[in-house]
Amino acid sequence: MKKANMAKSEAVAGHASPALIKKKSSFAGDVLKLTGGTTLAQALTILVAPILSRLYAPDAFGTAAVFASIIGIIGVVACLRYELAIMLPERDEDAANLLAVSLGFVLVITGLSTILILFAGGPILGLLNAPDLKPYLWLVPLATLVNGGLLALKYWNLRTKQFGRLSVACVTSSVVGTGTKLGAGFAGRATGGSLISAGVIGSIVATLVLGGQIWQDDRCTFIKSIRLPRMFEWAKRHRKFPIFNTWSALLNTASWQLPAFLLAVFFSPAEVGYYAVGNRVVQLPMNLIGSAIAQVFFQRASEARNVDGDLADVVTPLFRRLVAFGFFPMLLLMVIGQDVFIVVLGQRWSEAGVYMQILSLWMFVRFISSPLSTLFSVLERQEGALLLNTLIFTTRLIALGTGGMLGNARLALVLFAATGILVYGGLCAWILKTSGVSKSQAWSILFKYLSISVLIISPVAAAKLLAPASSFIVLAGGAVACGIYGFILLLHEESNFIERFRRLV
Repeated sequence: MKKANMAKSEAVAGHASPALIKKKSSFAGDVLKLTGGTTLAQALTILVAPILSRLYAPDAFGTAAVFASIIGIIGVVACLRYELAIMLPERDEDAANLLAVSLGFVLVITGLSTILILFAGGPILGLLNAPDLKPYLWLVPLATLVNGGLLALKYWNLRTKQFGRLSVACVTSSVVGTGTKLGAGFAGRATGGSLISAGVIGSIVATLVLGGQIWQDDRCTFIKSIRLPRMFEWAKRHRKFPIFNTWSALLNTASWQLPAFLLAVFFSPAEVGYYAVGNRVVQLPMNLIGSAIAQVFFQRASEARNVDGDLADVVTPLFRRLVAFGFFPMLLLMVIGQDVFIVVLGQRWSEAGVYMQILSLWMFVRFISSPLSTLFSVLERQEGALLLNTLIFTTRLIALGTGGMLGNARLALVLFAATGILVYGGLCAWILKTSGVSKSQAWSILFKYLSISVLIISPVAAAKLLAPASSFIVLAGGAVACGIYGFILLLHEESNFIERFRRLV
């Protein structure tokens, strides 16, 4: 209560963050603002996927996936994780100095990546069995600079609750990147290099759009507040982020990129391409709403901790929504994934559909735990995040290495998914316990949506197993199942709304 009063008094004095003095918007409303742009971007990706899959071969996607893995590992530590700290100070003036710290480290990491590419680029490509990447290595420092800057700007934007800006940047990036891929493909340049260049160009445009909007609105705060001594002061205050969270994020990202790296080492670029496309499709729910939910939840959890410290009221409804929106599509993809790929992308992508089926259940567990894991930063328990990501990296390395040495890509992914389910399931249980959500409540939510999902999907699975039909028929059955589940969710949400209205009356 005392902390809440302090926040209010600061708001009156004009020093509090806008997050504390603006009218509080709904969680669903903020998520909708973010998912609006993401939905359009993902819809565009889905619409052009059948065209790109016929223009570009699997090995082209494999080459682009290896490049993206390199950028992902470097880019995640470009700010030394100070971008997460931007959300934490109560005053925007202090947060502005943390933004400056983040951007400063982006320049440092970009310089180091340039040195790395100049002196160790050849050996790295030899280790990854990716000689086709050599002409495009010069793009690594540029992509690091752009993606690192975009990451810092995103967190400033989340702090100021200008969620619409992120949607605009996301849509613009998708339109430019997709247009470049299509143009290159139809021009006869359907190579991995074209996919790589399109991705970098899209990121540049997104950074310029978001950065321009932020500078237009907040430049007075930056000019007035950012000072070198204050930057050092706040960098020291949040030193746990570079000391613990940087290594944690590096391990986490490296573990995410391990499949692309190790499939490239043990198998062929085509296998990497199958994994990259299959993984991209199975992550659509995460990219569509999961990341937006995580960003809004991070802001709300930070606010809850600053005001009254009650996290259970924020975590419980989030967990229910994640299970409601994630369980059914992942379970359905596990049944009809291969058929989806055959119909939409073509017969040569059948193996990518199998990979998606293998990864589906694991992706559901990650879909739940990933947004909730931002509590590590909110509670400033970076040491725990580091231990967790060390465990994730080690188990994935063992799983994928075992499958690779046995010469079986499918087995490698099965082991990868199994270890992920165990580790992320344990993480989710720990987060729920820490935030005050009871076991009975969590199991009740899981069992409810599992029962509904199994009941609706069972006829599709039975038809596929007992009387194998064409992929078109299976896909039609899956579409009907989606319609039924969506109708049930709509009725449930409507009944909750009516009940809340009755209580108010």
